[in-house]
Amino acid sequence: MPNMRYVILQLGDKLQYVEMPADYAYQLSALNLRLHKEVSKLTAQGTPDLPLAVAECDQLELLQETSSIVSGLDYINELEKSFASLDETNYPLISLLTEIRALQAQLEQWYEEEAV
Repeated sequence: MPNMRYVILQLGDKLQYVEMPADYAYQLSALNLRLHKEVSKLTAQGTPDLPLAVAECDQLELLQETSSIVSGLDYINELEKSFASLDETNYPLISLLTEIRALQAQLEQWYEEEAV
């Protein structure tokens, strides 16, 4: 069984739990913090509301039936879609998309290798 790590994200009073391969969890947390730093510079309409990475842990047991764990690849795919759909002209959005897509490619490769 692969070694997984969990990144806990918070948006308002809601928590989101993202399951990541242990070697990539830090990258998601770092990407999240960078996006938070840069998102205020975007001028396009419909900028995504980003949850903030608040914690990482090696084991996670959810006690609420309404809570669920999201796959890291599913999370990063949705993140990529939300930023790719922006019509940004005043800020180099491409650099943020490049970082998102780099992690996306790494996760896709990891999941492909694990499926073998």
